Amino acid sequence: MITLSNLGKIYTTDEIETVALSDINLEIGKSEFVSIMGPSGCGKSTLLNMIGLLDTPTSGTVLIENQLIRDWKSNELAAFRNMNLGFIFQSFHLISDLPVLDNVELPLFYRKGITVSERKRLTLEAIEKVGLSSRAKHYPSQLSGGQKQRVAIARAIVGKPQILLADEPTGNLDSNMGNEIMEILHDLNRNDKTTLVMVTHDERLAKKTNRIIHLFDGIQVN
Repeated sequence: MITLSNLGKIYTTDEIETVALSDINLEIGKSEFVSIMGPSGCGKSTLLNMIGLLDTPTSGTVLIENQLIRDWKSNELAAFRNMNLGFIFQSFHLISDLPVLDNVELPLFYRKGITVSERKRLTLEAIEKVGLSSRAKHYPSQLSGGQKQRVAIARAIVGKPQILLADEPTGNLDSNMGNEIMEILHDLNRNDKTTLVMVTHDERLAKKTNRIIHLFDGIQVN
């Protein structure tokens, strides 16, 4: 499903080079739930961005769904992400003046060949899957933190991606809400066979995934 080979990333600013990732070799199989752990600044989010095609490697290759991602144009990358990848972030990134329905439906507006009725059906399905059907017409300001993250998950899965990438999805939530979000992610993994890659600092949550990938100073240590 995901193969990273000799992956490296160096950021250069004012003639200073910062090695964010070095020689990462990683395979993630279909329907795996993998967590990425390590101290702050070790390259966790950079690695997730590489898998999510939000950043380009300095060296090495990224293979996703048997597609070698190399020298693709920005519109090709955007179309591939829209069809195959879903993203969940710590800070939700909801649009405050749009209700839940419109926030969740938004990614489908960028998908070619989909009808209005299909958009609506997929949107309602995604909202129901995260248990927020009764909140579909509410605005983000009317929701709790846990409910906002549920909306963010619904938006990430509305297009039925094969791969879901989550960057500290419970970081802004208390432990009870965090457990609820993790249960939704586990359901997506078990029932929909979604491949999940999650960055987390919470070892308790990481231990509930199939495998933990440890990073230290941009180097994979297991």
